[in-house]
Amino acid sequence: MSEEIKFLPYELALQIVGNVIEEEHIHEPNRRILTVYDKQGKELCWYDAEEILAEAKPDNPKDKDSVKTAAVEVIMRQIPVWAMEDVLKRMEQQAGQEKKEG
Repeated sequence: MSEEIKFLPYELALQIVGNVIEEEHIHEPNRRILTVYDKQGKELCWYDAEEILAEAKPDNPKDKDSVKTAAVEVIMRQIPVWAMEDVLKRMEQQAGQEKKEG
C-alpha cells in the first residue's frame, strides 16, 4: 500500500526554499538533478532535471532564464512535507524563543 505524498502549500514553500541548483547526480554520470536548498543552505530534497523540465512550461523555451523560472515554479508546487519537517521545527523553535525573549 503506497502512501500519498503530501506537498507544502506554495506560499510556505516560497518562505522556506532559498535556492534550486542544477547539479550532476553523484552516482549516475550524465544525469542532472535539481537540488532544493532552504534559506540556510541546507539540502532539502532533489528532483530529476529531465522530469521537471518535461513538466515546465517556460514562456520562452529558448531562453535559459525562462526555462529555469518555469522549472522552479514546478518544484515549488511539489515540495514534499517530509522534506520540510526539520525546517518547520527550527522555525517553530525560533518563533517560540523570540516570543519568550520579547
